Amino acid sequence: MTSPLTRPLTRAERIAALHAAAKERILVLDGSWGVMIQRLGLSEADFRADRFVAANGYDESHQMKGNNDILCITRPDIISDLHDQYYAAGADISETNTFSGTTIAQEDYALDAQAVWDINLEGARLARAAADRWTEKEPHKPRFAAGSIGPLNKMLSMSSDVNDPGARSVTFDQVYEAYRHQVKALNEGGVDLYLIETITDTLNCKAAIKAIKDLEDEGMDALPIWISGTITDRSGRTLSGQTAEAFWNSVRHAKPFAVGFNCALGADLMRPFIAELSRVADTLVAAYPNAGLPNAMGQYDEEPHETAHFIEEWAASGLVNIVGGCCGTTPDHIRHVAEEVAPLKPRAIPERPVALRLSGLEPFEMVA
Repeated sequence: MTSPLTRPLTRAERIAALHAAAKERILVLDGSWGVMIQRLGLSEADFRADRFVAANGYDESHQMKGNNDILCITRPDIISDLHDQYYAAGADISETNTFSGTTIAQEDYALDAQAVWDINLEGARLARAAADRWTEKEPHKPRFAAGSIGPLNKMLSMSSDVNDPGARSVTFDQVYEAYRHQVKALNEGGVDLYLIETITDTLNCKAAIKAIKDLEDEGMDALPIWISGTITDRSGRTLSGQTAEAFWNSVRHAKPFAVGFNCALGADLMRPFIAELSRVADTLVAAYPNAGLPNAMGQYDEEPHETAHFIEEWAASGLVNIVGGCCGTTPDHIRHVAEEVAPLKPRAIPERPVALRLSGLEPFEMVA
């Protein structure tokens, strides 16, 4: 039989390795993609390449610059290099460059469904290839590719018209279909898990969960699901109004591999909400904060050692199983984080009593 060290692991082997690694150590996710891409100073031509031009039927009056996801197709060399930078820094998991890879989000760039499919398929293939290269190089530390599923630029729970509380710019079915399209491509491209992230609207998240579960019922490979919400400010609530515990009660039916928070806040301000989730969630808890809050120019000033100091305290306090970085974080941030949490044990998953647990904007619990 061929040794696992001399051939790429199968998907089943990779998922088993992911679960095993999560029991052994605190896993590390990569950092920001946006800040790294912005530093490159790419031109409109970099984003369009030869494909997304008028000669091929694409409207060049819509600026493509800034559509980072399209680089999976037009500049795959950049995306592969960023995966390598984060894996080299110590990340166990790197995300696909598909945060806005839905037909709904890509309407802003007038992209058709085939182009969106290709973004996700190629994004997953690039992440898969990078993870396999690093696993072959360092078999004692397998690397994993997470399919990034972002929050959309339209919300199901909130009105799109201040004068009409019932107005919505999308329906649940439309959001469901957009996520279904993305999930199928990510799965085909070879990701190891899904990361439904930066969730501002829990109903959007539920549409993504349903898309995944329905596709699994139809025969698609079942993969671990990581759900990451966003607490938007010091109120301790998501944009759609839920507290940390209420958010967990809303998504726990998905039996996620991990649940947590990312974005909006730096590690210092995120801590109480991670602590609350750590108390109530009977699964892995994950957190990847911003590098502090942005300054007046929208830049992030928190140094790598500062971010790592906050996250090391979370880990030492037994709050987390997976950590990483969001806006403003770089490979240097991830390197410092990985070094700080390496000697620390992952959070012990609590056993919670059987109870009726409901959620609206706030949680309700009735123990049997």
